[in-house]
Amino acid sequence: MEPSGAKRNLLAAICVLIATFAPTIAGAQLQPLPARSPLADLQPAPAASFNPFSRQVHFVPNTFLFWDSPLFATTRLPEGCQGRDCTPVPAYANVLLENSNFLQCKGGPFALCYYSGPSQGGTGSADLSCELTPDGRFANCNCYQIPYGTYFVDINAILNYPVYLQTVATCGKDGSGCQNHANMAPVCSYINNQTLIPGADLLSAFSFDCIPTNGLGVTNCGQAPYAGCMTAPCYRTSDTAKTGIVQCSCPVYNGPYQVGADNQECTLGDDLVWSAAYNPDESGTTPATSGCFPDAPGALGCPLLPRQSTPYVPPPGISCTKVCQEYTTCSSKGIQAGYTCDSTLCTAQCDDRDLSQQACSGLTTESNATSACDISEIAKAEEAAQCSCCASQLCGCNANTPTQHAIYDLNALQRDRGITPQCDQNGTLCGTP
Repeated sequence: MEPSGAKRNLLAAICVLIATFAPTIAGAQLQPLPARSPLADLQPAPAASFNPFSRQVHFVPNTFLFWDSPLFATTRLPEGCQGRDCTPVPAYANVLLENSNFLQCKGGPFALCYYSGPSQGGTGSADLSCELTPDGRFANCNCYQIPYGTYFVDINAILNYPVYLQTVATCGKDGSGCQNHANMAPVCSYINNQTLIPGADLLSAFSFDCIPTNGLGVTNCGQAPYAGCMTAPCYRTSDTAKTGIVQCSCPVYNGPYQVGADNQECTLGDDLVWSAAYNPDESGTTPATSGCFPDAPGALGCPLLPRQSTPYVPPPGISCTKVCQEYTTCSSKGIQAGYTCDSTLCTAQCDDRDLSQQACSGLTTESNATSACDISEIAKAEEAAQCSCCASQLCGCNANTPTQHAIYDLNALQRDRGITPQCDQNGTLCGTP
């Protein structure tokens, strides 16, 4: 008896899942998943369970056969679209259909590949090239390492399918259920804890951090290969400490796309491709900037909170007890990282990322073996008050003496580089000598 359409779809799904365990997939030399029940891989699991071999993991499940299957496509292009006959599009195409697709996160470290592609460009003429691998399935992209801050994830481009399902369950298919709530989306914690892609040092996302120096724009390009770097795994190199550049392994998609700068050549040559994304409306591939974002740089960031003689009244629903606990819980050598990070983060620039690293690393997994510090109430308070690096002021939290000294020193380092620290702008987080 001929199976029904529903049964045929189920059988096809099972076949695709079983095939993910094949040692080679369509000629691509990719790491197979461990040979166990495919259904087990549709639930979040410790990173080690996904990577028992030494080969690099690019996504979870780690095979193009899974991601290219229409059954597991994360995007279906609207009527009138172009590219691949408008078939369902895989996550690594980095497609944006509406602004709610961007999920707001806060933490780090993460990589910024928005400007990557050409061999030269960006701050200090850094090498931001994206060079194709010999098989053309991936591009090795040089990207900025951003130590900490506000960043955004395209819900359609999460390269870990169990985490994608978890995030859709919380935020909705279009991400609208998590709007204006930093770190509400489950994918944020996976990136902050460096567990989204097994073996990666950090993950790629979008942020506004380098817009004051590198700009923001859009160039519409026709169908061609481009690197889909959103949530791709990234790795530090021997030069990262000096250059602040990491290398990300981005899957390559062939379709129409937009480059994140104006008046660019779509074809780069020399086996180079752009790190890009696709918006069918051709209106750009960045979050809408009609409002402000706490801790974002420049005019896109919410303002600093003015100093006043009377205590602030925090917004309704904010627990100042929890806010102050979050500021003081994470510390390294007695220095409370929440305060040092605030003192530097909201006045930082793209070319002083090493100072942000020094100020904020105490909040990340680099200084905390188990997980990144919980700053959920801090983020909630700043979002409610629409201010940047301000939760300690809102709640009257006070740093200890070693932290005050560290803040003072960080302010001096910013002044030495021609940066006006927060202390000089609103008289807060000045520290003591």
